[in-house]
Amino acid sequence: MSDNKMVGRPVKFRILELLADGEELWNYEIVNTLMTEYNGKSNFQRDSFNFDLVEVAASGFIVSVDSKIDEDGSLLREGTLLSKYKITAIGKGQYDDLVVKTSKKKEA
Repeated sequence: MSDNKMVGRPVKFRILELLADGEELWNYEIVNTLMTEYNGKSNFQRDSFNFDLVEVAASGFIVSVDSKIDEDGSLLREGTLLSKYKITAIGKGQYDDLVVKTSKKKEA
């Protein structure tokens, strides 16, 4: 996973950062990281973070490369579709642009 420039910024920025180095990650891995970093405590927050992933994928910034069902609920929630994501070229470009823009705001 990448450095932590986007921690505390909007969740979707952080999702791009987590995948920016090209590593493929399962949605439950990303959701668990977000739950810790954004102080998520409820099932609603967990499901909201998972939906953020779906939205980032629908935007073309990340793509699912594998999937399976959480049969016993040990990874995310029983019966949930688990997806492994990787960043796309468009997503990497968007992330690189965000790094520049957010760095400028910190300096100002």
